Amino acid sequence: MAKYRGPVCKLCRREGEKLFLKGSRCLTPKCAFDRRAYAPGQHGKSSQFRRKRESDYNRQLRAKQKARRIYSIYERQFRRYYEVSLRRRGLTGLNLLQILESRLDNVIYRLGYADSRSHARLLVTHGHFAVNGRRTDVPSMLLSPGDVVSVREGSQKRQYFKDLAAAAEDATVLPWLSRDLKKLAGTVIRLPERSEIDGNLQEQLIVEYYSR
Repeated sequence: MAKYRGPVCKLCRREGEKLFLKGSRCLTPKCAFDRRAYAPGQHGKSSQFRRKRESDYNRQLRAKQKARRIYSIYERQFRRYYEVSLRRRGLTGLNLLQILESRLDNVIYRLGYADSRSHARLLVTHGHFAVNGRRTDVPSMLLSPGDVVSVREGSQKRQYFKDLAAAAEDATVLPWLSRDLKKLAGTVIRLPERSEIDGNLQEQLIVEYYSR
């Protein structure tokens, strides 16, 4: 699947809810979803007034697409995550969400060190972060309990990271993570529980989609 290079606000409008793909901008009046809360395209505005029966397949597809867009993952990689979660013990849907949450770019976003997951991905690909003391530029790296994520010493001299501690102080850190603002680091304590993951994700519908 080709990389999507269009306006990400259209993705929110297509799913009918805010996916917070632009971080704090989504909380301001500039948010396109607040101004045009209908599907994009020629018939998007008129479609909201038509009652349309939604098939089971469409509900499953939309649940899968929403999760892919929230975490910005290609279809092939998303399916691979599903296959890995299928082989793990426990609930397949929960396993899938835990895999998505344990990605390096998502952990950096959850720690408050980036405004959005796309921003976190950019910081990682530019080599500003290290995992267990080793530099990495792979946003999709899956972290395990005990792994430590930190801003590299050379990157801490940049103005963005000098101001980061004050900017991240207001961000709430979930219980499955711990954060050290003085060292600009964070530790994965454990895998997240279902209650600690976004409630608007419908993992059961995603499992049903791939189980067809």
